[in-house]
Amino acid sequence: MEPVLKIDSLKKFYGKSTNQTKALDGITFQVMPGEFLGIMGSSGSGKSTLLNCIATVVRPDSGEMVLEGVRIQRLKGAKLAEYRGVKIGYLFQNFELLDNLTGWENIMLPLSLHNVPEAEGESRLCQLASYLEIEDVLDKFPSQMSGGQKQRVAAARALVLKPKMILADEPTGALDSRNAKALMEKLAGLNREEGATILMVTHDSNAASYCGRILFIQDGVIFHELRRDMDQESRQAFYGRILKVTAQMGGGSANVF
Repeated sequence: MEPVLKIDSLKKFYGKSTNQTKALDGITFQVMPGEFLGIMGSSGSGKSTLLNCIATVVRPDSGEMVLEGVRIQRLKGAKLAEYRGVKIGYLFQNFELLDNLTGWENIMLPLSLHNVPEAEGESRLCQLASYLEIEDVLDKFPSQMSGGQKQRVAAARALVLKPKMILADEPTGALDSRNAKALMEKLAGLNREEGATILMVTHDSNAASYCGRILFIQDGVIFHELRRDMDQESRQAFYGRILKVTAQMGGGSANVF
């Protein structure tokens, strides 16, 4: 089985040589189809820079990023727009919904931008709305939704074009513990039942415990890797192992079980 994403010797430095920050210092890893991969690290470790490089928000200084055989850095024009809009789905910490559009309109927007037939788009939307339990807020504006409802609407928007990979940037960061747990259970369900490939950056050990594999980044390099045996190891046991690594790295997490 070929990886969906290959990251090879990725580097991104900020500042001049006398006062240089090595945000990414030769990161190498792969993401397999249907994998739920977590990226953990403290603030300033390089995890957000990594996600932004993959999303083409930040350009790396060197190294390779390859999605299904295509070198991401070489994409331009229409191919770059297709990559950003169709190949990847992005789930932001602060939702990034358009305030003047309803939930339905926010989800439908990427479909209309990429010329998906209306009937097909509505079918996809209704299926996602049912799974994510947001049918009752589709006619509401973001200001009328709770934080959890906003993030689930944002998740539907990220998923509606059936991207090859979902990039999730601290998706539970703006949620309380109850809504964070509900969102992670939905994402894990999409990964398990629909085979969705998810790459999630998080500092939260509870959110990370839903992943099948975690890469810990420190000072721009991979510090440690954990894998969960999905058949043999409970999520609570995996959570305990995550806490041990984050303690070594000086991190921590609130308990939302």
